[in-house]
Amino acid sequence: MKARVGQHYRPRIFTWHIHGSYLFYLSQGNYDIFIPVNEDKTEGYYGRGNTFPFGKNVLEVPEMEVGEMEFDLILFQTDENYFIDQYRTLSEKQRALPRIYLEHDPPWGHPTNSMHPVDDPDILLVHVTHFNRLMWDNHQLRTVVIEHGVTSPELRSDVEKIERGVVVINNLPKRGRLLGLDIFEEVRKHVSLDLVGMGAEAYGVGEVLHPELPAFISRYRFCFNPIRYTSLGLAVCETMMLGLPIVGLATTEMSVAIQNDFNGFIHTDPGYLVEKMNFLLEHPLEAARMGENARNTALQRFNIARFTAQWENLFLKTINKQ
Repeated sequence: MKARVGQHYRPRIFTWHIHGSYLFYLSQGNYDIFIPVNEDKTEGYYGRGNTFPFGKNVLEVPEMEVGEMEFDLILFQTDENYFIDQYRTLSEKQRALPRIYLEHDPPWGHPTNSMHPVDDPDILLVHVTHFNRLMWDNHQLRTVVIEHGVTSPELRSDVEKIERGVVVINNLPKRGRLLGLDIFEEVRKHVSLDLVGMGAEAYGVGEVLHPELPAFISRYRFCFNPIRYTSLGLAVCETMMLGLPIVGLATTEMSVAIQNDFNGFIHTDPGYLVEKMNFLLEHPLEAARMGENARNTALQRFNIARFTAQWENLFLKTINKQ
């Protein structure tokens, strides 16, 4: 294995289709990603799907054939992948391959005392934000932070802005206080907001397919993120890349991604945020200035080339170390 995994070799990565948008951005790199599919299309086994325009380097593998294939590295993304799926789907030989656990979330239990469920010293633990790595008890495992990367769509100069803000969250009505349903419902009494995402039909917009999101979102004056406690959402990074200022809670990684009066506004007081959102609606030039700063921030911090280069280097380093 070591002899054929060189600088110009395309690593063969096996993972499960868990977070579609993350998988899409991950797939922009110089490696091949194999994902399982079964007839029931159960979680993680629904293959490429129809939502994201995956390239040729994302390949479906029938679940029953996975164990006969050759891979270079296994990428876990959920506890189910690690504790159940690998024993259900992978061969014993495959389970001995180099392995990475990609942790998408902060601790859901106690914010500082939660032990990460993976404690195998042979596993490399990758976090998507520095906040997440800070809060998890990582068992002194080897840890790496690879911050999000998103593509940069071409912006149209003739987009006519509407005097509204946009919230981009899937299934917010079902996900409650964690993602800020109560905050959203209170704020929308005072600010003109549209909710975009699966399960949002009751609020007037509903789902917009990922390829159509940039053109749809770019019409808005700002993006409001009511989420109390989660990783820095890809929707926030994508919206910044579209040139919208971000308004949100000064919690988790948001507190170091957004700077007041520069690329948006953050605070722990929703009342303060209401004032600032209405300010952005009333002052389109200020909103445009902060939106341009948000885009520049995204281009520097969340550019796709940096993201995929980090992953490619990590894949090669981990494979060659085995």
